[in-house]
Parts: sequence; C-alpha cells; structure tokens
Amino acid sequence: MIGICIGDVTGIGPEVTLKALAELAGQDQERYLLIGDGGWLERLNDRFNIGLPLSPYDANDAEARFLVLTPGGTSLPDDLSPGSPAAARAALSALREAAERCLRQELSAMVTAPVNKEAIIRCGIPFIGQTEYLAAIAGNCPVIMMLLGADDRGRWLRVALVTTHVAIKLLPAEITQPKVELAINMAAQACRDLDLPRHRIAVCGLNPHAGEGGEFGDEEITTIRPAVLAARSRGLDVHGPLAADTVFYHAAHGAYDAVVAMYHDQGLGPLKLLAFEHGVNWTLGLPFIRTSPDHGTAYDLAGRGTANPSSMKAAISLARQLAARRA
Repeated sequence: MIGICIGDVTGIGPEVTLKALAELAGQDQERYLLIGDGGWLERLNDRFNIGLPLSPYDANDAEARFLVLTPGGTSLPDDLSPGSPAAARAALSALREAAERCLRQELSAMVTAPVNKEAIIRCGIPFIGQTEYLAAIAGNCPVIMMLLGADDRGRWLRVALVTTHVAIKLLPAEITQPKVELAINMAAQACRDLDLPRHRIAVCGLNPHAGEGGEFGDEEITTIRPAVLAARSRGLDVHGPLAADTVFYHAAHGAYDAVVAMYHDQGLGPLKLLAFEHGVNWTLGLPFIRTSPDHGTAYDLAGRGTANPSSMKAAISLARQLAARRA
C-alpha cells in the first residue's frame, strides 16, 4: 500500500491527488491510503465529478483500493481561507502519520502533495521543508533532493542538489567536499534504483565557466574536484566540475544519466524548463521511498477544478515503480 499525504487542503493538493489516482486507477491493482481530511476529499470528489471510490480507513479491509485516513479523526471546517493555520497544522500531522507508517513498514512508499512553508512557520512551527521534516522523523539521516522528469520527446533530466534552501550569499560555505560526495553517491545509487543501464554522473561547478581555473573563485579546485576524484577512486563514472551553462544541454541529449547541481536554482531552472508539468521530487537517503510533485500549493487555482495532475501522476508512478523494485 502506498500512502499519499494530500497536503494543504486549501491548495490544489487534494484535487490533483484525486485526479491523478482516477487516471491511474486502471493501470494496476495498487492500494492507496490517502492521509488528510476526508471531508475535503469527499467534497472535491463530488464537486468535480471525479468519481474515485473512497473508503474510510479500516485496517481489516483488504478489498478497498482508495482508503482515507484523517489523522486525529477531527475534520477541518469546509470554509478555510488559503494558508489557514488549521490547514497547515493538519498537513504536518499527515506527513508525520505517513512517515511513521513507512518506518513501521505499513506503507511501501509515501507521496506528498504540496504544503505551504510560510503558513506553517506562521503557526510558530520551525520548518525548512518537507524533505528536512521527514529526515528529522527518520532520525536525521543525510538526504539529497533529486528532481527528475522528461519532456514530450522522452529526454530526461535527473538532478541531485548539493544544497537546497540556502541563501546565495551563504553557498560557498555550505558547499563542502563531503556534501558533494554525498550527492554524487546518492545520484549514482538513484540510477541503480531506476535500473538504468548506465550510471554516468555530471557534476556542475559553482562559479561561471566552472571557475575558469580559479579566475572566478576556487571552489571547483578546493572542494568540487576533490569530491569528483574521490568518487572516481571508488569506481563511479563521474565527470566534472563542468560549466553549468552547458552541462544540462548535454545531459538532456543523453551524455549523462544524472547531474549534480550545487544549488537549488542552478538545477531546478533547467529541470522545470524541460519537464515543468511532469517533474518529480524524489528524496534520496530516507529509509523509505518518498516522492512528491514538483509544484506548490497554487492557492490561486484551488477550488476551480482546473489544476493539472500530471506532476502528481508522475510522482505516484515513480513511487509505485520504486516500491515494486524494492519489494
């Protein structure tokens, strides 16, 4: 069974979850546990005529495929405003519920719909992101965020990030050789988990033109290249540091199977250009499988019935693929 956290109910998470599952329902007999407010799911299911056969969670029900669990058992009001504190707290409760069930091996994987960081922080809860929150629940294990997706011509990008939510001015201090090595190692393992025939990794430089031999900074010389050489000494097919303004072009045309980017926008800009509607966030390093769609709560689209479920479909499909391979 795969768990799906429906995210902030005042965003598009519940809608894209229902739509994605409805479109995937005929492809296999996987069972899903939707974790979040059941009342919101039922109302959206009816309002948009999605028709997904939802059933209240019952541990003894071996037949129902789309089960709904409301953490705490208390329903949210149906008139919450976007970014409501109640919705933010409920989203976090669902995250914890799913993670703990994964750790107990009651779920084979978890998929997380979007939450709103600002709304959670306004509740007085320290929060960096879902990735970091899940890593803390799992015992503060080292994790790497990978984003992956393909365009309509089947060209893939798989991008592992050395740093995620870090201010640009802090990057030189945050990018260390152990962090770069971790991203390389996990990117290579991700290629193996995906059963790719080759595991060739490209590593970006931090500075323009990968530093021009130290002319534009020395992080490539002091930090990134030593990490690449260390990875090569362990037998990994890794190349770099390479100029980030060209490496994604070559990766999209098949020269590399994954790219290690130094920071958030360096990696996500090219990925979203190639696969904006189909991108998936995969958290590497957790003791369980976690994927999510590569978009936010989109409060401006919530409740209209027009939200595109493509990224959620891709996230569920990847979780299902990884869970099947792991089993």
